Amino acid sequence: MGYGVLIIEDEAILAKNIKLFLSRVGYDVKIAETAEDGIAQLEVFKPEAILLDFNLPGMSGLECLETIRAIDSTIKVMIITGHGNVELAVNAMKAGAYDFLTKPLSMSKLRLLLEKAMGEERQAHTLSYYRARDARESGFEKLIGESDAITGLRDTIKRIIAAEQNLRDTDAPAVLITGETGSGKELVARALHFNGPRRDKPFVEINCASIPGSLLESELFGYERGAFTDAHSRKLGLIETADGGTLFLDEIGDMEPQSQSKLLKLLEDKTVRRIGSVRDSAVNVRIIAATNQPLEELVVAGRFRSDLLFRLRIVHITVPALRNRGADILLLANHFLALHARRYGKNGLRLSAEVESRLLRHHWPGNVRELRNVVEHAVLMSPDSLIDALNIFAAPRSSSSNATVSTDDTSLAAVEREALLSALEKTNWNVSKAARILGISRDTLRYRIAKFQLSSQQQ
Repeated sequence: MGYGVLIIEDEAILAKNIKLFLSRVGYDVKIAETAEDGIAQLEVFKPEAILLDFNLPGMSGLECLETIRAIDSTIKVMIITGHGNVELAVNAMKAGAYDFLTKPLSMSKLRLLLEKAMGEERQAHTLSYYRARDARESGFEKLIGESDAITGLRDTIKRIIAAEQNLRDTDAPAVLITGETGSGKELVARALHFNGPRRDKPFVEINCASIPGSLLESELFGYERGAFTDAHSRKLGLIETADGGTLFLDEIGDMEPQSQSKLLKLLEDKTVRRIGSVRDSAVNVRIIAATNQPLEELVVAGRFRSDLLFRLRIVHITVPALRNRGADILLLANHFLALHARRYGKNGLRLSAEVESRLLRHHWPGNVRELRNVVEHAVLMSPDSLIDALNIFAAPRSSSSNATVSTDDTSLAAVEREALLSALEKTNWNVSKAARILGISRDTLRYRIAKFQLSSQQQ
């Protein structure tokens, strides 16, 4: 469990009994006999909860509560007293107490109260990091395709889920998903989570390439108040917010060495230590990592830990490239066509035979993501219900994969050049007609023909 509880109680025997009980059920417990001693321990011990006796020598419990709330308002403070009454309870709650307990204490009730408090803390932080997505949008039905490659992928995922459902403990193996950019690695991760036994728990994702190394560490592992400049309050990391569920680390190959070391410790010990903390907290989280980089080469280059690679690659899934999925290309194209037609209010759209041929010939270096973008552009630009070659201008003009024009690996200028050629070819190089199709003036078209050094002999 790993949560810290500070007991501020001047009755030594009672304090020791509470500590013994809570320690047995997994809490990290410290005792202070006075309010002043308890406040002094806050900065060092950094507890998540405090059991505070109302009647203390020196500073009263109510004054102590107000001081604690001023130092760290996130700590759950539970007032304990042997002389409980309504007025006292109201005053304690107004001062910021989480709850109010009377002596003699029921240890089972105390445990339930602490579990509720810690659960609410985790839920509050989870809501700030994790925006829930409907599981119906993340299941097997999103892995569209009928090719052998995609059928085999779905079978692999089902076998992993079946094995996890029969697991006798909570130590689910890490999964490494590899594949080209845009091939659908996140969809695979979501299918593993939302179709498996952890479906009702958080699915927390982070792109390791999008956050600088120092910030990535604090996002993943969290930090304590005062751990560094601007750390004004405790912050749970994404690992703790994913407790019980799945943490998806996209672009794992871009993680810096220091974070790699801490991630390895998490995988080996199932514990996490916030920056600035003096203790580890146990977590039950399944790690799924994804990358389009060759991790073995990064290991040789000294940029990725070999021991971390071995721990992540207990289960390895390779997502097939779109160009290796045959007729799935047209299946996906028509799926995206229907999707974007609904979005933009254009009904009855269909692909011409020429467009289908071009789509099948294209090398698709950007994979499914590229196909989706190409189809969306075609829907936006189509003047009628038939999507013809002009509207799929990012698709290839040659059957050779090396001669294709891609929306992912070329500039806007290359896309513009392809659009000009498509319009000119369609009008048999009639500049006036081509200009009308493109929605530009003849002079502008002539300028761009000269700019790109286009001629009818290029056909």
